[in-house]
Amino acid sequence: MKSYSHEEMEKLLETSFVTPREGEIVKATIIKQTENGVLLNLGLKAEGFLPLEEFPTPDDAQIGKDVYVYLEAYEDRDGFPVISKKKADFQLAWDKIKHLYENGELATATIRKRIKGGFAVDIIGVEAFLPSSQIEFKGQSDIESASGTKVPVKIVKINMMRKNIVVSRKLAVEEEQAKARKKIFGKIKVNDVIEGTVRNITDFGAFIDIGGIDALLHITDLSWSKITHPAEVVKVNDKVQVKVLVMDKSTGRIAVGLKQLKPHPWEKIEKNYPVGTKIKGKVTSVVDYGAFVEIEKGVEGLVHISEMSWTKDVKDPGKFLKVGDMVEAVVLSIAREERRISLGMKQTKPDPWSTVDEEFKVGQQATVKVTNLKDFGAFVQLIEGVEGLVHVNDFFWDKKVKKASDYLKKGQKIEAVIRTIDRKNRRISLSIKHTKEDPFTKFAESHEEGAKITGKVSDILPKGIRLMLEGGIEEFIPANYLARRGKKPKDLYQLNEEVEVIIRKINPRLRRIILSEKELQKQPPKKKETAKPKPVDKFTIGDILGSQNKIEPGE
Repeated sequence: MKSYSHEEMEKLLETSFVTPREGEIVKATIIKQTENGVLLNLGLKAEGFLPLEEFPTPDDAQIGKDVYVYLEAYEDRDGFPVISKKKADFQLAWDKIKHLYENGELATATIRKRIKGGFAVDIIGVEAFLPSSQIEFKGQSDIESASGTKVPVKIVKINMMRKNIVVSRKLAVEEEQAKARKKIFGKIKVNDVIEGTVRNITDFGAFIDIGGIDALLHITDLSWSKITHPAEVVKVNDKVQVKVLVMDKSTGRIAVGLKQLKPHPWEKIEKNYPVGTKIKGKVTSVVDYGAFVEIEKGVEGLVHISEMSWTKDVKDPGKFLKVGDMVEAVVLSIAREERRISLGMKQTKPDPWSTVDEEFKVGQQATVKVTNLKDFGAFVQLIEGVEGLVHVNDFFWDKKVKKASDYLKKGQKIEAVIRTIDRKNRRISLSIKHTKEDPFTKFAESHEEGAKITGKVSDILPKGIRLMLEGGIEEFIPANYLARRGKKPKDLYQLNEEVEVIIRKINPRLRRIILSEKELQKQPPKKKETAKPKPVDKFTIGDILGSQNKIEPGE
């Protein structure tokens, strides 16, 4: 097929084709429409026929319209001329298409229909192929409604012999954006305030059209307050004023901000919320160590778990507060540079410890409730928000306690005497044993060293016996202070047997009474005449310590 230059084609078309020749482009007129196509007058003895699919639209196939066709042969087997509109269109447009392709210029394409692998488009009356990978539409809805749309494209491949043209909208968009970006970079600068249109919204931000190119408005630059999604602040097609934050010519990246057009809420935080100010806010999140409360947009404070209640031992903030709760709190401290505000909820109510030394006195007996048990003692509640400790050493006068839980239960009410009050450190110590008279003190006041006393055997051990004295006092007598010798104590003494002994020593500091059965038998009868008192046998500190250790069976 012969190729024509653009100038030759124009001259050819201006010439009246009296006798059309094969291999030439002929001007024909549509004279009739049929079910499948149209009949054309070419100035030959027979009309030519074109199927409707060779026309871009039904309007192009109306009776009376002139159409350029390529005359391939005067007659086919049936005597009709062989013509092609597509070949004529292609040849007429070829020079211009070739010019656009060779010079890298953009062309305007009209999208006709969707076909396998992409779209069929029309460029200067010639069909071209737009692959799916080169469409570059904003969304699926745009693709579905694209038919008839005129879009700029770049011609990426041409083949005259196969009448094949491949175009790319993606490259055209990139080229247009490059031109727009160059223009924008020469027009605006960092810190400029410009207007744009929200083109698209993602989880991490919004893309703003600022004149043919997109600038990123990151989610962190949308608002001073915490947001979970950009759609909370902007919507697609919104017109927004933004501040230029970043312009990178090497990458073409432009970043803008919306919140930067408003004053930072932390700038006057100390003035707006001085320490001691009572505020009302909404709980925005609950964590293991406390809860964050929004004071105003962009300003949050932390209520630490220890600042939630005077009266409750809060271990799980999630059981005390929920997201969305409105709470009252007091500003405890502000660190503006670190953007931290400490809040206290319990400070909105009186501290029960502030008047504790007015309500309670040392030596006062009170009814208290056991709130918690540890091996070393029991925590008890005096009033709501005020707790004290009863140490295991203060359970009994005459009994050693290993674990508080062996004698008390959580929730149990008991009587105790207040021993100390430390309001500053929030500590109160109490004693159960002081609700009763000290049996040792009573014993020491009513007995003297050297006196006789009778007790009952309460326990028999390998190295001695325990003797229960009046007042519930139990003392250990080692074997070397016993009168019965020669055998093991278990063979010489019986439980509950009464044994008479002498008091050798009363030691108030160690709360121990040294007893001896052997010394009682050695003691001579008293004489009327005055005699020099017989010195008491010497005993060592080991004897005293031995008597205070409660030796268990098997020792």
